[in-house]
Amino acid sequence: MGAERVFACGAATGLLGDLLFGDPRRGHPVAVFGRGAAALEHLLWRDHRGWGALHTALCAGSAVGAGALAARLVRRSPAAATALTAAATWTVVGGTSLAREATAIGEALAAGDTGAARARLPHLCGRDPESLDAAGMARAVVESVAENTSDAVVGALVWGALAGVPGLLGFRAVNTLDAMVGHKSPRHHRFGWAAARLDDLAGAPGARLTAALAVLAGGDPRGAARAWRADAGAHPSPNAGPVEASFAGALGVRLGGTLSYGGRIEHRPVLGGGREVEVADIRRAVRLSRRITALSLVVCAAAGLARARAGAR
Repeated sequence: MGAERVFACGAATGLLGDLLFGDPRRGHPVAVFGRGAAALEHLLWRDHRGWGALHTALCAGSAVGAGALAARLVRRSPAAATALTAAATWTVVGGTSLAREATAIGEALAAGDTGAARARLPHLCGRDPESLDAAGMARAVVESVAENTSDAVVGALVWGALAGVPGLLGFRAVNTLDAMVGHKSPRHHRFGWAAARLDDLAGAPGARLTAALAVLAGGDPRGAARAWRADAGAHPSPNAGPVEASFAGALGVRLGGTLSYGGRIEHRPVLGGGREVEVADIRRAVRLSRRITALSLVVCAAAGLARARAGAR
């Protein structure tokens, strides 16, 4: 069994594991990595880009190295290699947890329990929940579902198809580092620069594939393509822009606008030309995310198999 078939079978099994079990309740490897990265930050932190780049290189490099070593140990056994790929995929993707959190907030909002929705919102995104009404929380959830479909699922599958287990673990490490130090807080404005830029680079292929699949899988292909083309470039994030714009067009809603992060107000461009987000759109966004997840596995696996056949000729 070639590497491409190993990835296809292992990734499918890992996604099935995520669908059935979600994230591990305790001892999640990503959480373990996060604690290690935080400890290393404590040792290395300086208000300097170079020290931040060293921190990023050591953390991301260790994840890639661990993946490469594990893959090397099982390279002679297709069954073991497939099991390793499945375990790595289950570890790094978070589609089921994303859907559960979004759905729980949507159910709370539908029941009129804005207090419960505010309490759960920080589990999904970094918005200030106290500054949001029900409509604002619904919009925040839809935007988070869109962005995390790329960050938590599709991007990992793309890098898994390109580089196997090291690609899966490396992508999740880079994405985790960006969440930890890549934001523009006073402490991380310089130190987190390298993590943020590396995340932009690593996330670019998955973001474009997510946007393209939103066009194909959404309810309004023309609207999704139009919003992607017209609005994505105005978003401050080169990767969130295409994803959120295509979701907005596919769902027929407007995303973006005024946001509050950690007490900091941001005025972002409006994405999509539809109506304002409603609570019911949360379930629609989750369904679209799940369709994109399934299609991304098919695309990544098929691309790998096609590349292998072309190389064999």
